[in-house]
Amino acid sequence: MSMSANRNKEAQKVTIIGAILDALLGFAKVIVGVASNSNALIADGIHSFSDLLTDFMVVIIFHFSHEEPDDEHPWGHARFETIGTVFLGCVLIAVAGAMAFESIREFWTSSSVPTPGWPALLVAFLSIASKEWIYRYTLAAGKRLKSDLLIANAWHSRTDSFSSIVVLFGILGAMAGYAWLDILAAVIVAAFVGKIGWDLTWNSIKELVDTALPEERVKELKETVEEVDGITNVHHFKSRNMGSKSLLEMHIQVAPYCSASEGHWIGDTAVMKLLQRFDDIGHVIFHIDTYDDEEESFCRVLPLRKEIEAALSEQMSIYAPSMKNYHVTLHYLHDLIEIELKLEHFANDSELAPPISTLSTQLNQSLQTLPWFSRLTIWSR
Repeated sequence: MSMSANRNKEAQKVTIIGAILDALLGFAKVIVGVASNSNALIADGIHSFSDLLTDFMVVIIFHFSHEEPDDEHPWGHARFETIGTVFLGCVLIAVAGAMAFESIREFWTSSSVPTPGWPALLVAFLSIASKEWIYRYTLAAGKRLKSDLLIANAWHSRTDSFSSIVVLFGILGAMAGYAWLDILAAVIVAAFVGKIGWDLTWNSIKELVDTALPEERVKELKETVEEVDGITNVHHFKSRNMGSKSLLEMHIQVAPYCSASEGHWIGDTAVMKLLQRFDDIGHVIFHIDTYDDEEESFCRVLPLRKEIEAALSEQMSIYAPSMKNYHVTLHYLHDLIEIELKLEHFANDSELAPPISTLSTQLNQSLQTLPWFSRLTIWSR
């Protein structure tokens, strides 16, 4: 089973346990609230049922967010988790606003109500204890799995604990004759819950607009890449989050005469080192440079191999028509091109070919007229 599947399975297990607890608490609060004349406990039971609905939503979101990439979603489906976190954060804000509004409205409009009984007090206390436990259990799993969605759901579970605290104070206040304690506790808890909802929503929105990782984390990532032998500089470093994973893009500078295969292997080594040191990296894209192009904002126009080989072939036909077998290596160095000419062997009439030193001088002189040409070096076996 893949790591993603294990993560999905564990997240669903945690959420289902919370859903079962929410269902039991919801029924207990409503039934005891009706029997004990506690409107606050009945409302708290409805709140527990709202937690139950969000638990089911988390299970569904995790199912879709951890599906494998497809043609329509080549980067995967992790954004579903982020969108779910935004929704849950908004739910927290809405719950906080409703708690504060209802408490203040009740203070100004309510008349005398029946005094709740001791069973209501006991259920409120059990709700606080059980919801605090499920909050800690879910939060630990969310941090372990690096899932903002699970963390958001953990805080949503804690709002039920907070609302039970409000109920507990309300029942105690009503039984002691101090009904205003219920209002004060509700407003304080609502403000705290609203702040949590705002933080979760805002962080997820920043992720949706591809906000960079924190500066300290970026520094650690860049230093890890720069430790790889053969890398002289790292620039154009870009980072973002997608769900619980970090996506990175960077330009890696290597030696000017480094071969394409060596440069690519150096880049692969940097990626392997990142994956070994940081377990939250999902994908890394790197571009190999042979010079620092960080300050450039334009694209130079340099010829490609076909045009260069045509120009070289024209000159070879003039100065060494018998030389047919050679290999051309090109080095693009900033705005100029260096050419390496590797001669395999001469034709049968190779005695007609000029010495290599003479040929090198002739080709370098004739190619100097080309604006992109730097120099040519000849190697032979």
